[in-house]
Amino acid sequence: MRRSRFGVLAAALVLALTGCAQIAVEDSAGQAVTNPADPWVLAGAAQAQGPSGPRQGVPDAPLTARNGDGGPVDKLVLNALADIEAFWKVEYAKTFPGVFDPVGTFVSWDARAPREAAPTFCKDTTYQLVNAAYCGLDHTIGWDRGVLIPLLEKKYNTLAVVMVLAHEYGHAIQGQAKIAGFFTGALVQEQQADCLAGVFLRHVAEGDAPHFTMNLTDGLDGVLGATIAVRDADPGNTKNVHGSAFERVTAVQLGYTDGAAACKQITRSELNKRRGTLPTTFEFEDEEQQQLPVDRESLDSVAQALMKAFPVARRPAFDYQGVVRDCPKTTTTEPVSYCPGANRIGTNVAALAERGAKAGPEDVLSAEVAGDYNAFIVFISRYMLAVQQDRNLTLTGAATAGLRTACLSGAFTTKLSAPDSNPRLSAKDLDEAVSGLLADGLAAADVDGKIVESGYQRLEAFRHGVLDGEQACLTKFK
Repeated sequence: MRRSRFGVLAAALVLALTGCAQIAVEDSAGQAVTNPADPWVLAGAAQAQGPSGPRQGVPDAPLTARNGDGGPVDKLVLNALADIEAFWKVEYAKTFPGVFDPVGTFVSWDARAPREAAPTFCKDTTYQLVNAAYCGLDHTIGWDRGVLIPLLEKKYNTLAVVMVLAHEYGHAIQGQAKIAGFFTGALVQEQQADCLAGVFLRHVAEGDAPHFTMNLTDGLDGVLGATIAVRDADPGNTKNVHGSAFERVTAVQLGYTDGAAACKQITRSELNKRRGTLPTTFEFEDEEQQQLPVDRESLDSVAQALMKAFPVARRPAFDYQGVVRDCPKTTTTEPVSYCPGANRIGTNVAALAERGAKAGPEDVLSAEVAGDYNAFIVFISRYMLAVQQDRNLTLTGAATAGLRTACLSGAFTTKLSAPDSNPRLSAKDLDEAVSGLLADGLAAADVDGKIVESGYQRLEAFRHGVLDGEQACLTKFK
């Protein structure tokens, strides 16, 4: 018997840069947390606002690239690689065995160049190769300066380029650090490289990188956007190697928060444990077409599941005629609101359904993952406010009630992945939630609609809920 389940919309992200399937050629560090109780508090000059990007007035690195043109794109990449190399020269031995061996050669090419002008990289032509990669055959890193790097910088920011290069350098670290070998699966290698990139990004955020700065809002959010963009967009593809958006963000955050030691712990066994019952592939042929409509019947089904998984002494009333407008001392949120005084959840069903609809063809390198769960997670988050009221917790404060709401919504999301859940989570639903949390964060809003500015924090709260459950949410976000 087929159960109702949250479905997904097709995401047509076709990228030439996702060439990490082989060990030899793969596409696109260890510091202690300042305060273990609050890893968001960083050392050094880290700040929510402020400059983010290349430092002004700093001389370019002396590194050179074979076939480089000496232009601004190559200078940007080489400055990033110089900072990454300098970081690992200091930090490598604190976590890993042996002596750090820097990448020996860098190769630049233009994917728009004619075939006869395309250099060789990793024993293959770079003709029309839109990619950035580490080559294990000769310990080199190469990149496309004509299409890929400018596109990343345009769609996100300079730090997104730095992230891609830190990821590639992570592949160079893996072998010599003996955390990945010939028999290590490609997905585990990708997770480790994302994690190692996260370690370096913390170094940048703390103000210690010679050529770059990164604030903790739009700077770091741009990095996460690019991370989501280069994901395994089709759960039905047997050749997937990068991981879902949720898995990629998780790996980056593990490195950023816990340092290089966390990257050593990423193995196939650890990844399987982290996944648990969370769906990673479609379970039947037309599952992608079985998207649950965002309507009253579906919302009723979700509401029943919510009340079963998170029971409260006084069940809230569910109103599908619109949001609650007359709620004393509370600012109404759209398209779903919770009124504490009336203990009522009001939903503008048409507006919520629009949020869950696919807007059109997906752009290349897009961090937007459209689908039904981007809508349902907002509905779920307003019920989590009722849960918090039942637990006598405050409902106001973006950094407390808001993040706790996102976390509890994540905890419920995991419960939907249980085999007997109805409705049941489907592959890509997590990515839809991640996309929405980074884009506008409505599922991380407090009762008045206040949201922490940092998408990183919103995603971290949701991740904690998904992986660690309700109690972790109540402990972490007091």
